Amino acid sequence: MAATVSLLSTARAQDSTKAANLVYNPSFEEYLECPQRIDALGTLTTVEAWYQPTSGSADYYNICGRRECGVPDNKLGSQLPRTGDAYCGIYCSQEGYREYLQTELKEPLRCGATYEVTFHVSLAELSPEAVGTIGALFTRERIADTTHDILMHRETRKIGPAKQAIATFYTPQICGSAERPLSDTEAWQRVSGRFVAEGGERFMTIGNFLPTSRSGVLWLGSETAILRGSYYYIDDVSVVCVDCATVAAQSETVADDNTSAPRQKPELRSGSVFVLEDIYFEFDRSTLLQQSYHELLRLRALLDSHPRMKIEISGHTDGQGSEKYNQRLSENRARAVYDYLVGHGIDARRLRYRGYGKSKPRASNATDEGRALNRRVEIKILSMD
Repeated sequence: MAATVSLLSTARAQDSTKAANLVYNPSFEEYLECPQRIDALGTLTTVEAWYQPTSGSADYYNICGRRECGVPDNKLGSQLPRTGDAYCGIYCSQEGYREYLQTELKEPLRCGATYEVTFHVSLAELSPEAVGTIGALFTRERIADTTHDILMHRETRKIGPAKQAIATFYTPQICGSAERPLSDTEAWQRVSGRFVAEGGERFMTIGNFLPTSRSGVLWLGSETAILRGSYYYIDDVSVVCVDCATVAAQSETVADDNTSAPRQKPELRSGSVFVLEDIYFEFDRSTLLQQSYHELLRLRALLDSHPRMKIEISGHTDGQGSEKYNQRLSENRARAVYDYLVGHGIDARRLRYRGYGKSKPRASNATDEGRALNRRVEIKILSMD
């Protein structure tokens, strides 16, 4: 269903939706550290639960940030948040360069259920043009691409005896209209719409998925523009189920094959060891990526529900590189998880961390798959009381 777009009369209007929002940190208020600068080649690592799926560097703005990424005044204009103290920003129309925001939802979408999606945008004052086709794409799998260009669906197909790489445009479930460019630099504009889920969609990506020629570009002729293309601030993202109670009642005894299988819970006793499956770091570094948010949230919930549990966090690497380098990297990565937990209120006396380098492989280092299994962070329960 095509999205509807409406202007808001106040920047501080409150969302009237009463249903549970499936988006973590929907107005970007929770963060690991205050933003320091706008980095054209940077990675979004400061705001909780949100990250960039491509090499296009999405940006974070907060009232606590330095001048170029502050609120309300920043490098690209001046805007109050719609609510709270923060918002994010992305490029949406340049040929050859785009930016996107991605997050994992609190739960997979239900097959046949109707969802209402809403987010708010404001065009940065220094943008020379506006577009209308900013949208939201829902997928079952996490999207990750090294491109700086339009995010596209890429697959390899067998055509006769040969294999060929095919790239096609994504079709976002929610999309603004090319006939209504989002050109307001003062009020926040709402992009919203409803769609019926296929089932199992867990990830939402926000941005412009269409080429510039189909994006409804409106040239504003700004004399003060320092940017190329259109740049939008994003705030207050919401995904709510309109009819989940009805859908659940109709299919109470029917298993939904489209949703992800439940994760097996670790055995909670002293000496138990389990891998944090979805922990991601920057390549060859110990900087936690925001794709790790859900796994870290689960670990925090486990520790909160067992307040006397004590654990060891251990880092492990694959067999590539020197022993000294891998030892240091593994320890730093374990320390990054430790620091995250302490920074979110877990008593440091309940935690210890250690790096094992490449000394405890889970699989052979002769294959990419084996090396991926060996690069991990493990949790060992030291005691339960």
